[in-house]
Amino acid sequence: MEQSQAFAPERFVLNCRGRVLDCRPGLPNGAHVMGILNVTPDSFWDGGRYQTLDAALRRAEVMLAEGAAIIDVGGESTRPRGRIYGQGAAPVSVDEERRRVLPVIEALAQRFPEALISVDTYKPQVAQEALEAGAHLINDQTGLRLYPEMAEVAARYGAPLILMHAIGRPGEMPHEVTYADVVADVRASLAESVARARARGVAQVVLDPGFGFGKTVAENLRLVNNLDALLALGYPVMVGISRKSTIGQVLGSLEHPVPPAERLYGTLGVTAVAVLRGATLVRAHDVRPTVEMLRLLAATLAQPRSTFATAT
Repeated sequence: MEQSQAFAPERFVLNCRGRVLDCRPGLPNGAHVMGILNVTPDSFWDGGRYQTLDAALRRAEVMLAEGAAIIDVGGESTRPRGRIYGQGAAPVSVDEERRRVLPVIEALAQRFPEALISVDTYKPQVAQEALEAGAHLINDQTGLRLYPEMAEVAARYGAPLILMHAIGRPGEMPHEVTYADVVADVRASLAESVARARARGVAQVVLDPGFGFGKTVAENLRLVNNLDALLALGYPVMVGISRKSTIGQVLGSLEHPVPPAERLYGTLGVTAVAVLRGATLVRAHDVRPTVEMLRLLAATLAQPRSTFATAT
């Protein structure tokens, strides 16, 4: 794809229902941070911490003060079934997911009108009501595979749609999938998701390679190191790396990964590489460390290289 087409401003400067979010590579602070707000009992890292409205609002206030550009509200865990996380996340009905997320989104929109709010859901009914309650973006972790009509909801409300690559249903993601070439396969799958979205009227999308969903440790890391291949599709790229099992396995071993509580520094390292490769949205549990790392990364890269360094 030609450079002029890949970085068309109308694709990288998102209009989030009247709010502008610049996602062009080369941002002054490296990337925007999306703070994760799981109002669930069973998410792998923070499940159960923010189930009450007061706890959720306090957490959102902290993340916004730490520099989060977006608060991503999720009411159904996608923790996969398997050796590391056991039975995986329990399925959640539409009614239960509504009960969890809608009061939080409505309260966030009223208390923090300056905040951008994303709803993390693959159910069109939940997404529509979340947008009516004040959300600005939809984060579909199935990339329209399960409910293509999600694109119609995004188009109707003028909301950017985040499309993530994954295999299977949430909570039942297989740990072993055979890819001929994980970068090429994920790129092709996301291109198909984009085509489905645009055919149904979605003007703006964001691509997420699905770090940790149905991919091996090596495949996850290879995707991060080749994000520029996804960026070349011509849309902003988001990564969700925060404290995932790949980090634990690299720092420990396949059989004995370090626990989530000890994965922050590894997360920051891989996140830095992702931003260097072109990601401009970072989904994170730990907002302040991520924001500070990105600021220093961008400030360092903004300094000129010396003639001595470039000569050698």
